[in-house]
Amino acid sequence: MTIRINNITLSLNEDLKVLKEKSAKKLKIAINEIKDFKIVRESLDARKKRDIKFNYVVEVALENEKKVFSKLKDNNITLNLEEKENSTVYGNEVLENRPVIIGMGPAGMFCALQLAKHGYKPLVIERGSDVEKRTKQVKEFWKNGELNLNSNVQFGEGGAGTFSDGKLTTRIKDTRCDLILQELVAHGAPEDIMFLGKPHIGTDILKNVVKNIREEIIAIGGEVRFDSKLEDIIIKDGKVSRIIVNGETIECEKLILALGHSARDTYEMLFTKGIHLSPKPFAVGVRIEHLQSLINENQYGEFANHPRLKSAEYRLSHTSSITNRSVYSFCMCPGGEVVAASSEKGRLVVNGMSNYKRNKINANSAIVVTVTEKDFKSNHPLAGMEFQRHYEELAFKCGGENYNAPVQLVGDFLKDNVSTKIGGINPSYTPGYRFADLRDCLPEYVTTTIKDGLINFDKKIKGFAEKDSILTGIETRTSAPVRINRDENCESVSLKGMYPAGEGAGYAGGIMSAAVDGLKIADELIKKYKPLK
Repeated sequence: MTIRINNITLSLNEDLKVLKEKSAKKLKIAINEIKDFKIVRESLDARKKRDIKFNYVVEVALENEKKVFSKLKDNNITLNLEEKENSTVYGNEVLENRPVIIGMGPAGMFCALQLAKHGYKPLVIERGSDVEKRTKQVKEFWKNGELNLNSNVQFGEGGAGTFSDGKLTTRIKDTRCDLILQELVAHGAPEDIMFLGKPHIGTDILKNVVKNIREEIIAIGGEVRFDSKLEDIIIKDGKVSRIIVNGETIECEKLILALGHSARDTYEMLFTKGIHLSPKPFAVGVRIEHLQSLINENQYGEFANHPRLKSAEYRLSHTSSITNRSVYSFCMCPGGEVVAASSEKGRLVVNGMSNYKRNKINANSAIVVTVTEKDFKSNHPLAGMEFQRHYEELAFKCGGENYNAPVQLVGDFLKDNVSTKIGGINPSYTPGYRFADLRDCLPEYVTTTIKDGLINFDKKIKGFAEKDSILTGIETRTSAPVRINRDENCESVSLKGMYPAGEGAGYAGGIMSAAVDGLKIADELIKKYKPLK
C-alpha cells in the first residue's frame, strides 16, 4: 500500500531533494516517517516562460498509510491499495513446434522475451544483422552511399527505432507499458524513463539495450537467427504448416509476423498467398532543421541555457484552409540529425535520430501531411506502398541518384525557388545533399499544405519559417501503408496460426505500442498452449 501525491511543483532552482520535504509537508508528517519514496512522473510546465516549473507525481510508503490518509482532505492525495500479482495461467493445448517470430524489432523482441521466459523456446528470424554488425553497415551507407538491402536503418536487430530517437511516449493505456519500461531499465536503459513525462533512450544507449535483451532471450531457451529472410509460407488446410527461410524449410504452426513497416517484398509475398491485407493511411512530407538554440529560446525564454533544462521539444499541428488537410510535426528529434533511411535501391527516404544526450547543434522534425486511400491510384491493398515507392524514386532522382538528399531552404521553398547556397544552418544529412525543388518529389497538395503549415507554425515558434531553415526530402515511412487484418485474438483472419504484430502489421505506431502488441500476442499463446518441454 502506498500514498500517491499529485501536483507537487519545483522551481528550476529548487533541488530535487526538496521533493521529499514537500511530500512530507503535504502529508502533514515528519520527513523521517517516510519509509520509501518514488517519483512516478516528472513533467515540465513551460507555459509561463518566466515561471518554468517541474511538476511531479510521487508515491510514498509509511508505517501506517491508512491512518495518515484518513486525516487528509486533499484531492491531489490518493491511497493506492496493493494489487496481488496474478500468476500466469497456461493453456492446455499442445504445441508440436516452437513458435517462430519474424522480425527483431520491438514487437518481435518483446514477444520473444515473454515467450522465452515462460518456456516456449521461440525462434526469432531477422533478415538484418545483429546490432553490432548492423551499425557498421549503416555507417558505411551514410558515409559512401553503399546500401545493404537486408540490413539498414529499417531492417536489423532492434527494428527501425534503433536508428531513431528511442522515444517511449505513447497514447495507449495498457498496463503492459510499465512492464516494458522495467525490462528496458533492467537491460541497460536509463532509470529516468520510468518517470519522465516524455521518456527516450537515444540511439547510442538503445543499441546496447537491444543486444542485452537478445542475449537474455538466448540464455533462457530462445534462438535468434540474423541475416535470415522469410521467403515463403507453406499453407496446409488453411493453416500455417512450414516456412522457407534462406532456402531452408522450417516446421511452423505458430508464426508471429512482426515485420516492421518497410518489409515491402514480404507484403508482396503475403498478397500472392491470399493473405487478407488492406491499405491504411500514413503521412508523407519532409524533415525540417533549425538550430536547437532557436527552439530552446522559444520554449524556455530567458531560461534557455539553464542547466536543469534539456534540449527543448515541440509538437505542432495545423489544418490548412487551402487544402483542407492537416499538417503536423512528427518524431521531433532535439539535438539530433537527419539520417538516410532507404531500404530499396533507387529510392530515397529520410528519418530523424538523436542520441541520449540530444546535444548536437540542430533540432529536426518531420513535417508531414496525412494521405489516405483516396490519394492512391487504385484500391489495391498495396496501393499505399506503391505510392511511397513512386515518390521515393522521385526523391532519389532529385538528390542526384546517389542517395544524396534533395534539400531546400525554407525561404526558397515558400517562394518556389531552388536554393543555391546554405545560410546559417548546415544540413546534418549524410552522405550528402543536393539543392532541389521539393515540389518535384512530393504531391502538390502535400507541398501546399506544408507551406501553409510553416507559416502557421512560425506564429507559434518565432523563427520556425526563418529563411535559412533546412528542408530535407523526403519522409514517407511514418507508419505502415498496409494492415494485415487479424481477429480479436490477434490471429490473421485469413490464415490460422499466423499472428500479425506491431507496426508492420498496422497495429502499432512507435516503440512502446509495438512492444505492447508483441506482449499481447505472447499472452494469447500462453493462455492457450502449454510451455514446451
